[in-house]
Amino acid sequence: MVFSASENDTIRIATNFARNLTRGDVVLLDGDLGAGKSVFARAVIRALAEDSELDVPSPTFTLVQTYDSKAGEIYHFDLYRLKDPEEIFELGWEEALSGIVLVEWPERLGGHLDGYGAKKSKSVRFMLRDDGTREIMIEEGME
Repeated sequence: MVFSASENDTIRIATNFARNLTRGDVVLLDGDLGAGKSVFARAVIRALAEDSELDVPSPTFTLVQTYDSKAGEIYHFDLYRLKDPEEIFELGWEEALSGIVLVEWPERLGGHLDGYGAKKSKSVRFMLRDDGTREIMIEEGME
């Protein structure tokens, strides 16, 4: 568990986290609105793409954005507006699993990834604390 007192702290934590990502990794970003999921995802994508100025818009309306990197194709899913878990396949989920996948609002998949073909997952949970800091818990998942 790590703590973030600022957006810059979250960016630093995410940049370090990105160093260990490889093709086939699925990163589940879990937390309330405003908890830091998008900031974390943006920093991971910029680190993997080796471009600190890369425009990384939230995929809230498109549901998925893709980026190129030396580590492989990066797929950033925001499932907040997903109505049915099966819609994930229409968004290119199966193709995405050959790259690096970041998923905001993973609970929209029904709470389990095993039926969705994910082989390796990492969970990053964000919790806002009363003092305004964020608690970030990073866990390795299934292999």
